[in-house]
Amino acid sequence: MRVTCRLLQRAAKALEQYSQYNPLPLSIKKFIEFGSNGSKSGSLTASYQFLRKELPVRLANIMKEISLLPDNLLHMPSVTLVMSWYEQSFRELIQFETSPTPGEDILQKFTDTLVHIRNRHSNVVETMAQGILELKEAYGIDHNTENRIQYFLDRFYMSRISIRMLINQHTLLFGNQLASHPRHIGCIDPHCNVRHVVEDAYENARFLCEQYYLIAPDLNIDCKIVGETTASGIHIVYVPSHLYHMLFELFKNAMRAVVENNPTASEVPALDVMICKGMEDLTIKLSDRGGGIPRSKLDLLFQYMYSTAPQPSRSDSCSAPLAGYGYGLPLSRLYARYFHGDLVLSSMEGYGTDALIYLKVMSDEANEMLPVYNRTASRFYSKDIPVNDWSSPQTWSSMHNTHSRTFGTFAVNRH
Repeated sequence: MRVTCRLLQRAAKALEQYSQYNPLPLSIKKFIEFGSNGSKSGSLTASYQFLRKELPVRLANIMKEISLLPDNLLHMPSVTLVMSWYEQSFRELIQFETSPTPGEDILQKFTDTLVHIRNRHSNVVETMAQGILELKEAYGIDHNTENRIQYFLDRFYMSRISIRMLINQHTLLFGNQLASHPRHIGCIDPHCNVRHVVEDAYENARFLCEQYYLIAPDLNIDCKIVGETTASGIHIVYVPSHLYHMLFELFKNAMRAVVENNPTASEVPALDVMICKGMEDLTIKLSDRGGGIPRSKLDLLFQYMYSTAPQPSRSDSCSAPLAGYGYGLPLSRLYARYFHGDLVLSSMEGYGTDALIYLKVMSDEANEMLPVYNRTASRFYSKDIPVNDWSSPQTWSSMHNTHSRTFGTFAVNRH
């Protein structure tokens, strides 16, 4: 049954209404400026006024896309559970529609509601992944269905990243939760030390690697700032947890490749990291000597339904597997792209792989990249994917650009 069929009448009407609006992308600079506002009470009210409209818009946009998924996928138990979480969260948020000038009790209730929503959605990634596995085991997945699911998951998980970003900023600034560092503005570090995040991600990945393989590669780090002769510390305005997520995943993959490519060695080749800060981009390059990846498999690494590691068993254990569902790289690329960066792999089969993370140096250029529900997006779910003609690269390029524009559609103003 479609999402709107199971919502209450008011919620169903609100869902249709809010899905007509486009999400409003924010830049890191705007997050910083708002969080630095000296009047905490005024900022709390302003945050409430913005989020009580923006969060339902973002939820409604992605909920409309969920309803376009194949019926057999929507009936999978795990997907049904995810849908119920989104429906409940949406209903809770639209309760604040009638309180445009809130008192302290409403503001506190709103903050508490956001905490509950964040906790409710904490296992969305794993649960949705389980739903895809349920579909695969029950019916199998053909090529067109796989492409539609890939398209949807990119948009779905990007939407989730953006919603959690808004909720975390509000709860860290105005709730009882303390920021991880006094200088942080919400979850953003105005002086994020990139080298420190690299070292932290490496040490945690190394610990896992040594647990699994009893050995792990060492790390060499080099830093460069364009126009400067020395670069003892490279800083950027960014979300450290996002950067850590990307680096931790890349280190796990690199370590696994290096160790498994040298199964009898008492010492394995070290990992090399270059951090370079230019005028527009900050680039982090992680190089390994783990045997590389054939070109035919390079794109597969960003497919949600592809993994070179055995599927992990579902458990309540807090220990993170070294490899698993195959969602690590696709999600890491989404984190990079969320603020208009990117994550790219370049490999030399038989030798090793370079993974490059690109981040925006200027915080006013680091805008949220948000999926928008519209006719172009909805058509993707109802049409088969055309076969590309190798002799007509223009056709492929045109289709690729169309899909890129669809995912990266932005709205500066509401309808």
